[in-house]
Amino acid sequence: MLIAEVIGTVVATQKHEAMIGLKIQVIQPLDPQSKKSAGSPMVAVDAVGAGRGEKVIVTLGSSAGKAVAKENCPVDATIVGIIDQLDIG
Repeated sequence: MLIAEVIGTVVATQKHEAMIGLKIQVIQPLDPQSKKSAGSPMVAVDAVGAGRGEKVIVTLGSSAGKAVAKENCPVDATIVGIIDQLDIG
């Protein structure tokens, strides 16, 4: 999993049938220590209703497809949580 910030939304009128009804967000991965950008932006399906500017938890790989509870959904990244507070000691 990784920590990211939602920086935009993707609108796709044509997509795989398993993705119909799923919201797609653009996320910027963050370094947990510095909370600054870490890597290139990517797209992720939003399973929790996150909005622009929110810090989120993202699962990747096969877990991402399972998180949307749709069989054979071609997803590599899914937002599975909205971060209320992040403390690293």
